[in-house]
Amino acid sequence: MTQSPPPIFDRALQRQRFARAVTGGAADFLLAWTAEEIGERLASVKRCFRLIADIGTPLPLLAQALAGRNSEALVVRLAAIPATLGTAPVLNLVGDEEALPFRPESFDLAVSGLALHMINDLPGALVQIRRSLRPDGLFLGAMLGGGSLAELRQALAAAEVEVTGGVSPRVAPFADVRDMGGLLQRAGFALPVADCEPLIVRYADFFALMADLRAMGATNTLMERLRQPTRRRIFLRAAQIYAERFSDSDGRVRTTFEIIFLSGWSPHESQQKPLAPGSAQIRLADVLRDPLGAKNVEPK
Repeated sequence: MTQSPPPIFDRALQRQRFARAVTGGAADFLLAWTAEEIGERLASVKRCFRLIADIGTPLPLLAQALAGRNSEALVVRLAAIPATLGTAPVLNLVGDEEALPFRPESFDLAVSGLALHMINDLPGALVQIRRSLRPDGLFLGAMLGGGSLAELRQALAAAEVEVTGGVSPRVAPFADVRDMGGLLQRAGFALPVADCEPLIVRYADFFALMADLRAMGATNTLMERLRQPTRRRIFLRAAQIYAERFSDSDGRVRTTFEIIFLSGWSPHESQQKPLAPGSAQIRLADVLRDPLGAKNVEPK
C-alpha cells in the first residue's frame, strides 16, 4: 500500500487567513485581471455552455462574469469561503477543490481562477475536474507559476541568511509551466495546453507588497514554515535588499506574478487528433511571441 506524500500546505490555516482577508476587504485586482483573461479565452470557443463549475476561485468575480455572459447557464461555484453572489444564476457551495462533490460527467465547462497552486494534490484535483466534465467538455484554469514572487523570495532569503545564518520556507513552491501540460495529459485531458503570462506589479515599497499579499489571504501557510514570529530585523533588511535590487527610477519596486493558463478537453471521439511527430508545416518560432514580454499592472 502506497502512502500519500506529506501535505505541502496547511489548508485549515489557508481558509482562516483568507476569511480574515475577505472580512477586511480582499485585494482582488490580480483575480479580476485573471478572470478577464479567462473570459477572453472562453470567447474564442464557439460553443454555448449551460452547466458550468467554478472550482476554488477565491472570490465570486469569475462565477458572476460567466453567469452574466449567458443568462441561460447555471454556474455552480465551489469555494472554501461562501460569498454573496447577487441575483446572477449562481449556486454557491462550500467545499474543497481537493474533494469535489460532483457526479461524473456533470458539467459542460469547468473553470478555476488562482486556486490550484495552493492545494496539496494538484494531479488528483485535475483528475477530479476531468471526471466532472461531460464528454467533449472544456476545462479552463489559471494558477500562479514558478516565476511568481521571485523578487520577494530572493530578498527574504538574503535577509534571513544575513540575520540568522539560515533560510526557512517562506514562499510557496509554484509549478513550472513546462510541467503543467504533462499533468493535464496524465489527468486524462485531450488536447492539453499550458501557457503563461508574466505580470509585473509595482508597489511603493516592500511593505506595500506584503500588505497586499495579506489582503489576498496569500501569506505563508507552508507546513514546514517556522512556527515562531519572524524577527523584525529580517523584514527591515529584506525591504532594503528589495529596494536595492528591484526598484525603478521612480523609487517604486516591482514584483512578478506569473499566471499559468491551462486548457484541456474531456475526451470525445469527435475531437481532432494530434499530428504525427515531424509532420508540422509551420515552425514553432513563427507563432510564439516574445517570451520575455510582460504586462505591467499598478494595484489600486
